[in-house]
Amino acid sequence: MEQERLIPRRGNYQKLLSYQKAEVIYEMTYYFCERFLQKGDRTIDQMVQAARSGKQNIIEGCAASATSQKTEIKLVNVAKASLQELLEDYRDYLRTRGLKQWAEQSVEWQDMRDLGKKHNDAEFFMALCPSRSAEVIANMVIVLIYQADYLLFKQLERLEKDFLAEGGFTERMYRVRKQQRGF
Repeated sequence: MEQERLIPRRGNYQKLLSYQKAEVIYEMTYYFCERFLQKGDRTIDQMVQAARSGKQNIIEGCAASATSQKTEIKLVNVAKASLQELLEDYRDYLRTRGLKQWAEQSVEWQDMRDLGKKHNDAEFFMALCPSRSAEVIANMVIVLIYQADYLLFKQLERLEKDFLAEGGFTERMYRVRKQQRGF
């Protein structure tokens, strides 16, 4: 039987679809704010920070995962909450300017949903932005946030399942110490 590692190799956040999606959301939000919001508008800082928090908390959660599943779960949930805050900012933007938010069953929504399923790279989506209006970009990001939210929910479910099956760091410390002593 292979010796269990006390500190397992974990934390490759770049392979996570949730991180990739959050990175796209961040870059598109930064672009959106620079292009469509006026300098000095506090909303810029709020939106960029919420998008950044969505991405960065996934990174931090992965970094903490080897020794604290509790911290990982908390940070993934913070990422999820930050993206929900950003979602509401985009909805507010559309509503306060009398712009249309795509209905979930609309052709536009479905097309964007399909694009979001096929592509997770920021470069692809950023190439689309210069030719799109504020209304379209806001709606694109809204769809991506829904997808990221779903991925983060599935990630949290997986973290819960892993914790229930394997326990936490303290339990792993005990098991490894017992193995080392030959018990």
